[in-house]
Amino acid sequence: MPRRSRSRLSRIAGLAWVLPALVVLGVFVYLPLVQNFAFSTQESDIYTGTQEFVGLANYEKLLGDPIFWSALGNNVLYAALSIVFQVGGALILAAMIESLRSSRWRKALRAIYFIPSAISLTVAGLLFYFIYEPKLGLLNHALGAIGLGDLAQPWLGQESTAMVSIIAMSQWQGFGYCTLLFAVAIQRIPSELYEAASLDGVGALGRFFHITIPLVREMTGLMMIITISGAFQVFNEVMVMTSGGPNNSTQVLASWLYRSGFVRNDFGYAAAIATVLFIVTMIIALAQLWYTRRRRVEF
Repeated sequence: MPRRSRSRLSRIAGLAWVLPALVVLGVFVYLPLVQNFAFSTQESDIYTGTQEFVGLANYEKLLGDPIFWSALGNNVLYAALSIVFQVGGALILAAMIESLRSSRWRKALRAIYFIPSAISLTVAGLLFYFIYEPKLGLLNHALGAIGLGDLAQPWLGQESTAMVSIIAMSQWQGFGYCTLLFAVAIQRIPSELYEAASLDGVGALGRFFHITIPLVREMTGLMMIITISGAFQVFNEVMVMTSGGPNNSTQVLASWLYRSGFVRNDFGYAAAIATVLFIVTMIIALAQLWYTRRRRVEF
């Protein structure tokens, strides 16, 4: 058989193996995306099934909705604080753990910090709901016990502290997972680099900034993508702890999407929010992948 024919048959065979996965991906991922955009151009009643084409009216309504902008701002705040704690803080903690000489302590600390990540978000939300409780909650009692009773307040019951309280819970829950991933990345760094730096008189901070950070850049990029994408898809924490209150101050895009579609029966508007959410997360992910690819370090 000619070489060209064998090459063509090989490509056809490869396509035959890939085709089922492409069909599943198209049916369950790309087709729903197209349908969601179609829904966003309609005014739909999910109970009666009636639909009316309204064009881009839902997007115009979205741009003039103050709660949408407040929800977007909460997502941005969530992402910013998550980058600081779940990326920056986790990297520092992982470097400190991996710098310990005792392998027993390293293993123990990894397990200790990872335990909160094994708890479901719903359970963690309920746990912190009771911790933040104004009269019987652990946080206010602890503040009173150390002489800071004046700081006690209804953490989830006032607009100024509710969103930050939810974010604090999520950082506690996800911190250990990020720390473990960074620890794995640091373990891949050749120990000879640290030994050579020590012989040259480079201190711990110098080794961290000049060896650890550059050589875990690929993991850092991945964690940035995961953290930011997760921050724009947050839902459980808000619904369990505040349901978007008080006065819609803790609404995020996903919770406002849910309330608009399934509580207010404005499914077309909810689809418009979903489209915006998809575009934002896709742009962020593509930007992070582009940056990571440019700065990739080969070991």
